[in-house]
Amino acid sequence: MTAASTPKGERRRSALIEAAAELLAEGGFDAIRHRAVAERAGLPLASTTYYFDSLDDLITAAVGHKGREELSEGWAQLAELSTEHRDLDAVVELLLDQLLGVDTRYEAVLLRYERLVTTGRRPYLRPLMRAMQGEFHELLTEILRRSDMPIDSDRLRQLIALVDGAVVNALIEVDPDPRAVARAMLRKALAADRPRRE
Repeated sequence: MTAASTPKGERRRSALIEAAAELLAEGGFDAIRHRAVAERAGLPLASTTYYFDSLDDLITAAVGHKGREELSEGWAQLAELSTEHRDLDAVVELLLDQLLGVDTRYEAVLLRYERLVTTGRRPYLRPLMRAMQGEFHELLTEILRRSDMPIDSDRLRQLIALVDGAVVNALIEVDPDPRAVARAMLRKALAADRPRRE
């Protein structure tokens, strides 16, 4: 039995992952450093290298933890959806909560997109991100299905790309409001889809 597989070891490892995930959400990938994670977790500096083979392993665990946390929140939000009819604006907000997060601050949206873009520069994250993307697409598809707006996987990818493009363009504006720009684009796209389904 290794130290990491003991109850105390699991608690320490979990504390380090949670600390790293918090730092990721607050400051992006550059915020995840051995010392910062250990301090946030209230553990000795050596614990980061004891429980993780490398900083990349710790980052992967943090990204996975944050991604699973967001997916869990999305599935919980979906479970609370009533079976009553939702208007287009309500559907758009539900989708934006998943795509951009419920924290509408510019910095929060920027950090969320940084996580996606950085995956391209960190190949070790790609398998994890691909696996989570599959579940994320299932979540979005189910939200739309329960909202009487079923779409196929190609159309879902188009809608995600539309929102991503709108957000990235909005991030460079003088007074950026990425959610407002994405809201307008997504609403228009879904409104155009609706007549074909009725």
